[in-house]
Amino acid sequence: MLGAFRENWLPFLGGLVLVVGLSALRLSALVNGIGFGIGTALYAFAAGALAISAMVLPGIFGSSLLMSCGLCLPVIAAMKDLLHFFQFGQFWLLAAVGLGVLAGFAIAPHCIRGWMRKAPGAVTYAVLGMMLGPLYAIVVGPTTLKVPQHAMTISDFHLLWFALGIAVMLGLEALKRRVQKALAH
Repeated sequence: MLGAFRENWLPFLGGLVLVVGLSALRLSALVNGIGFGIGTALYAFAAGALAISAMVLPGIFGSSLLMSCGLCLPVIAAMKDLLHFFQFGQFWLLAAVGLGVLAGFAIAPHCIRGWMRKAPGAVTYAVLGMMLGPLYAIVVGPTTLKVPQHAMTISDFHLLWFALGIAVMLGLEALKRRVQKALAH
Protein backbone atom coordinates (compact mmCIF):
# COMPACT_ATOMS: atom_id res chain seq x y z
CA MET A 1 0.00 0.00 0.00
CA LEU A 2 2.83 2.40 0.85
CA GLY A 3 4.47 1.68 -2.49
CA ALA A 4 1.27 2.49 -4.35
CA PHE A 5 0.95 5.76 -2.43
CA ARG A 6 4.54 6.68 -3.28
CA GLU A 7 3.70 6.25 -6.94
CA ASN A 8 0.39 8.15 -6.74
CA TRP A 9 0.94 10.87 -4.12
CA LEU A 10 0.65 13.61 -6.74
CA PRO A 11 -2.89 12.64 -7.92
CA PHE A 12 -3.89 12.26 -4.25
CA LEU A 13 -2.55 15.72 -3.48
CA GLY A 14 -4.22 17.11 -6.62
CA GLY A 15 -7.65 15.80 -5.59
CA LEU A 16 -7.19 17.09 -2.06
CA VAL A 17 -5.97 20.52 -3.19
CA LEU A 18 -8.81 20.82 -5.73
CA VAL A 19 -11.54 20.38 -3.13
CA VAL A 20 -9.82 22.27 -0.30
CA GLY A 21 -8.97 25.06 -2.75
CA LEU A 22 -12.59 25.42 -3.79
CA SER A 23 -13.57 25.60 -0.13
CA ALA A 24 -10.89 28.14 0.69
CA LEU A 25 -11.91 30.44 -2.17
CA ARG A 26 -15.37 30.88 -0.66
CA LEU A 27 -16.85 31.76 -4.02
CA SER A 28 -20.33 31.56 -2.54
CA ALA A 29 -19.92 35.33 -2.15
CA LEU A 30 -20.48 35.50 -5.91
CA VAL A 31 -23.95 34.09 -5.42
CA ASN A 32 -24.91 35.53 -2.03
CA GLY A 33 -23.33 38.97 -2.10
CA ILE A 34 -22.75 40.35 -5.56
CA GLY A 35 -25.64 38.80 -7.41
CA PHE A 36 -25.82 36.73 -10.53
CA GLY A 37 -23.60 37.57 -13.48
CA ILE A 38 -21.62 35.80 -16.17
CA GLY A 39 -18.83 34.91 -13.70
CA THR A 40 -21.32 33.38 -11.29
CA ALA A 41 -23.02 31.53 -14.14
CA LEU A 42 -19.74 30.02 -15.33
CA TYR A 43 -18.75 29.11 -11.79
CA ALA A 44 -22.17 27.53 -11.10
CA PHE A 45 -21.98 25.63 -14.41
CA ALA A 46 -18.52 24.27 -13.55
CA ALA A 47 -19.64 23.37 -10.01
CA GLY A 48 -22.66 21.48 -11.36
CA ALA A 49 -20.47 19.59 -13.83
CA LEU A 50 -17.97 18.75 -11.08
CA ALA A 51 -20.73 17.66 -8.68
CA ILE A 52 -22.32 15.23 -11.14
CA SER A 53 -18.90 13.95 -12.17
CA ALA A 54 -18.28 13.06 -8.55
CA MET A 55 -21.47 11.03 -8.46
CA VAL A 56 -20.04 8.75 -11.14
CA LEU A 57 -17.20 7.87 -8.76
CA PRO A 58 -17.81 5.76 -5.68
CA GLY A 59 -17.24 7.49 -2.37
CA ILE A 60 -17.58 11.12 -3.47
CA PHE A 61 -20.88 12.91 -3.05
CA GLY A 62 -21.95 15.69 -5.37
CA SER A 63 -23.45 17.59 -2.47
CA SER A 64 -20.10 17.62 -0.66
CA LEU A 65 -18.47 19.14 -3.75
CA LEU A 66 -21.28 21.70 -4.04
CA MET A 67 -20.67 22.49 -0.38
CA SER A 68 -16.96 22.85 -1.09
CA CYS A 69 -17.80 25.19 -3.95
CA GLY A 70 -20.01 27.23 -1.63
CA LEU A 71 -23.11 26.52 -3.68
CA CYS A 72 -24.94 23.89 -1.65
CA LEU A 73 -26.94 26.34 0.49
CA PRO A 74 -27.63 28.80 -2.37
CA VAL A 75 -28.90 25.93 -4.57
CA ILE A 76 -31.11 24.61 -1.76
CA ALA A 77 -32.46 28.11 -1.14
CA ALA A 78 -33.09 28.59 -4.87
CA MET A 79 -34.98 25.30 -5.05
CA LYS A 80 -37.00 26.26 -1.98
CA ASP A 81 -37.89 29.60 -3.60
CA LEU A 82 -38.86 27.88 -6.82
CA LEU A 83 -41.07 25.34 -5.06
CA HIS A 84 -42.57 27.95 -2.75
CA PHE A 85 -45.21 29.62 -4.91
CA PHE A 86 -42.92 29.54 -7.95
CA GLN A 87 -40.64 32.42 -7.04
CA PHE A 88 -38.09 32.68 -9.84
CA GLY A 89 -35.58 35.01 -8.15
CA GLN A 90 -32.77 32.44 -8.19
CA PHE A 91 -33.89 30.54 -11.28
CA TRP A 92 -30.75 31.47 -13.22
CA LEU A 93 -28.56 29.90 -10.56
CA LEU A 94 -30.51 26.66 -10.83
CA ALA A 95 -30.37 26.85 -14.63
CA ALA A 96 -26.58 27.30 -14.64
CA VAL A 97 -26.02 24.46 -12.15
CA GLY A 98 -28.52 22.27 -14.02
CA LEU A 99 -26.81 22.85 -17.37
CA GLY A 100 -23.49 22.03 -15.74
CA VAL A 101 -24.99 18.83 -14.36
CA LEU A 102 -26.22 17.85 -17.84
CA ALA A 103 -22.85 18.61 -19.43
CA GLY A 104 -20.97 16.73 -16.70
CA PHE A 105 -23.34 13.79 -17.00
CA ALA A 106 -22.72 13.62 -20.75
CA ILE A 107 -18.93 13.96 -20.58
CA ALA A 108 -17.66 12.69 -17.20
CA PRO A 109 -18.31 8.93 -17.54
CA HIS A 110 -16.35 8.75 -20.79
CA CYS A 111 -13.42 10.73 -19.39
CA ILE A 112 -13.32 8.76 -16.15
CA ARG A 113 -13.50 5.44 -18.00
CA GLY A 114 -10.58 6.50 -20.20
CA TRP A 115 -8.53 7.68 -17.21
CA MET A 116 -9.26 4.44 -15.35
CA ARG A 117 -7.98 2.40 -18.30
CA LYS A 118 -4.77 4.43 -18.55
CA ALA A 119 -3.92 4.96 -14.86
CA PRO A 120 -6.25 3.20 -12.42
CA GLY A 121 -3.96 3.79 -9.43
CA ALA A 122 -3.69 7.51 -10.07
CA VAL A 123 -7.47 7.86 -10.43
CA THR A 124 -8.05 5.89 -7.25
CA TYR A 125 -5.70 8.11 -5.27
CA ALA A 126 -7.15 11.29 -6.80
CA VAL A 127 -10.58 10.09 -5.66
CA LEU A 128 -9.21 9.45 -2.16
CA GLY A 129 -7.90 13.02 -2.08
CA MET A 130 -11.27 14.32 -3.23
CA MET A 131 -12.96 12.27 -0.49
CA LEU A 132 -10.81 13.83 2.24
CA GLY A 133 -11.08 17.38 0.89
CA PRO A 134 -14.70 18.02 1.96
CA LEU A 135 -13.68 17.57 5.60
CA TYR A 136 -12.16 21.05 5.36
CA ALA A 137 -15.45 22.43 4.01
CA ILE A 138 -17.33 20.79 6.87
CA VAL A 139 -15.01 22.31 9.48
CA VAL A 140 -15.17 25.85 8.06
CA GLY A 141 -18.73 25.50 6.76
CA PRO A 142 -20.45 27.47 9.52
CA THR A 143 -18.30 30.51 8.69
CA THR A 144 -19.84 30.71 5.21
CA LEU A 145 -23.45 31.05 6.37
CA LYS A 146 -25.33 34.34 5.96
CA VAL A 147 -25.06 34.70 9.72
CA PRO A 148 -21.53 33.33 10.22
CA GLN A 149 -20.89 30.96 13.08
CA HIS A 150 -17.52 29.95 14.53
CA ALA A 151 -15.55 27.31 12.66
CA MET A 152 -15.65 23.86 14.19
CA THR A 153 -13.07 23.11 16.83
CA ILE A 154 -12.14 20.04 18.82
CA SER A 155 -14.61 21.15 21.50
CA ASP A 156 -17.41 20.65 18.94
CA PHE A 157 -16.44 16.99 18.56
CA HIS A 158 -18.66 14.60 20.49
CA LEU A 159 -17.40 11.05 20.90
CA LEU A 160 -20.92 9.68 21.43
CA TRP A 161 -22.20 10.98 18.08
CA PHE A 162 -19.01 9.89 16.34
CA ALA A 163 -19.39 6.38 17.75
CA LEU A 164 -23.10 6.34 16.85
CA GLY A 165 -22.25 7.27 13.26
CA ILE A 166 -19.73 4.45 13.03
CA ALA A 167 -22.23 2.02 14.55
CA VAL A 168 -24.92 3.01 12.04
CA MET A 169 -22.50 2.56 9.12
CA LEU A 170 -21.37 -0.85 10.40
CA GLY A 171 -25.00 -1.86 10.94
CA LEU A 172 -25.96 -0.84 7.43
CA GLU A 173 -23.00 -2.75 6.02
CA ALA A 174 -24.00 -5.87 7.99
CA LEU A 175 -27.60 -5.50 6.78
CA LYS A 176 -26.38 -5.22 3.18
CA ARG A 177 -24.31 -8.40 3.51
CA ARG A 178 -27.24 -10.25 5.06
CA VAL A 179 -29.59 -9.16 2.25
CA GLN A 180 -27.04 -10.10 -0.41
CA LYS A 181 -26.54 -13.52 1.22
CA ALA A 182 -30.31 -14.08 1.37
CA LEU A 183 -30.71 -13.11 -2.29
CA ALA A 184 -27.85 -15.44 -3.31
CA HIS A 185 -29.58 -18.46 -1.72
